[in-house]
Amino acid sequence: MEMMKAIIVERPGGTEQLKLGKWRKPECSENEILVKVKATALNRADILQREGKYPPPVGASPILGLELSGIVEDLGARVFKWKKGDRVFGLIPGGGYAEYAIIHEDMAMEIPCSLSFEEAAAIPEVFLTAYQTLIWLGKLKACEFILIHVGASGVGTAAIQLAREIGAKIIVTASSEKHKICKELGADLTIDYKSQNFKEEVLTFTNNYGADVIIDFIGGPYFKHNIESLTRDGRLIQLSTLGGSKVEDFDMRQILVKRLKIIGSTLRSRSLDYQIQLTKEFKDFAYEKIKKGIIKPVIDKVFNWQDVAEAHKRMEENKNIGKIVLKISD
Repeated sequence: MEMMKAIIVERPGGTEQLKLGKWRKPECSENEILVKVKATALNRADILQREGKYPPPVGASPILGLELSGIVEDLGARVFKWKKGDRVFGLIPGGGYAEYAIIHEDMAMEIPCSLSFEEAAAIPEVFLTAYQTLIWLGKLKACEFILIHVGASGVGTAAIQLAREIGAKIIVTASSEKHKICKELGADLTIDYKSQNFKEEVLTFTNNYGADVIIDFIGGPYFKHNIESLTRDGRLIQLSTLGGSKVEDFDMRQILVKRLKIIGSTLRSRSLDYQIQLTKEFKDFAYEKIKKGIIKPVIDKVFNWQDVAEAHKRMEENKNIGKIVLKISD
């Protein structure tokens, strides 16, 4: 069995459990390609999986890492759209923190000449999540108001750009030191969640109309104000519950009176067919804009993968603006 270098989680726990070690090199099936990984990027799911709280989907690699960029090393027997040496990037269910990883041929995208491996690795998970959330689930339209919580995160910075291209009016919450980048990306209003009441700010900005779509990662602590911030026929897309999952003393009549839609979603557990279609539609919408630099990955910091524990700590401390990237060195 051929081996490779990979970041191993020795046992569920803190960042001290992340070690550079050896793992079996994956082999591609007939519709997959083997990629020599040049870069990957961090996601909250990596932290939860490291802690033992988010197991990978059945059949996925237990190695952390939901996205990759690199060079095609080998091809499955039925792969004809790629060749060895091609530069590709894409979303995977696991395995990105390694020298080699596999990806289905239809999930891979060609890296534009204008992007580095590190920039390409910062795109797949957050932009596909944002596209799914805004367009497939939120049905966001031009001139609608959207509230994006945690606007300076990876998904947040991606969502701002996609909403801007749709022509929506964009409101974000973020700590004050992160407002500048949100404005530069296209936010019309930035709210400091530490010192301002976002419900009041949203209603003031929209002349008491409210938000048509809200993207939330916080959960319980924000739920009541999210409902109160939505306009009639508004859509709340819940992507995580980082602040807690319990809501107490809530009057559900607001949901009925406003005809609200509350949608929970994850991407990693979706079927391969779903993810392939999502990748195709995202590429049709955004690929040329990415090539031209109209839509761009926002990179907070690039770490050598030997410093993966430090990278995880940075994300846990919410210091990042945009994506934290790991450069995979030989």
